[in-house]
Amino acid sequence: MRREGVLVSAHRCLTHDDLRRALALEVDFVEFDVQRCRDGLLVVHHDPVFAADCGDVAFRELTGAEVLERLPGLLTYEGALAALAGRRGAHIDLKASAAGTECAVGAVARAVEVLGPDGFVVTTGSDRAVKAIRDWGDQHGVRVLAGLSLGRNTRGFSLREQVRIRRSELLPGRRVRLSRASVIVAHHSLALLGVARFARRHHLPLLVWTVDTERSLRHWLRPGRAWMVTTNDPGLALRTRAAERIRP
Repeated sequence: MRREGVLVSAHRCLTHDDLRRALALEVDFVEFDVQRCRDGLLVVHHDPVFAADCGDVAFRELTGAEVLERLPGLLTYEGALAALAGRRGAHIDLKASAAGTECAVGAVARAVEVLGPDGFVVTTGSDRAVKAIRDWGDQHGVRVLAGLSLGRNTRGFSLREQVRIRRSELLPGRRVRLSRASVIVAHHSLALLGVARFARRHHLPLLVWTVDTERSLRHWLRPGRAWMVTTNDPGLALRTRAAERIRP
């Protein structure tokens, strides 16, 4: 898989239709979010819950069979991997329910089997999961691109905790060192505030999310600014990249 220039990833492809639309474009990667059911089945969904007649239900409370019975069109992790194999790189974002160390390692091992070690990047906000993935890769002689996600939603936290979280993201050196992250994954605002500079200084690939305006895309798609840009408007990103003559 090419690693030159700034790559474009289609953000939040959660359904079969989303995948088809992304695959119709010349994007380099396709991003999807992963949740874990009670029995370990991995499914593609952004939120940890889904709406049901009785109210919101958490994926972790139901078995995979129960979830698929209620959501028969739901895309599974296996289905997403199969759809992308040999066609596009996968940006696998492990949400909290799927970010336990054992689950995260299992998901990565399966991705290596289906996509090959160069066919995906895995990201998560869990420092422990990133380290477990990197340790597993070392044990098996596999170089895994494992990204530590910075830009956590802090709503609901106390002001003191919000400050602590943001400080750990703006000054991520200790977290990156302990997690052994091989990719820095940052919200575009954090990237501008210094995370991009940190990534360059430490020679780490930078994945910036979620970049949707033409102005921001022109900034981040310039060579040397980032390794990959994730966007909700991949068509605009590809046109911008072509107009700037910075296509990989």
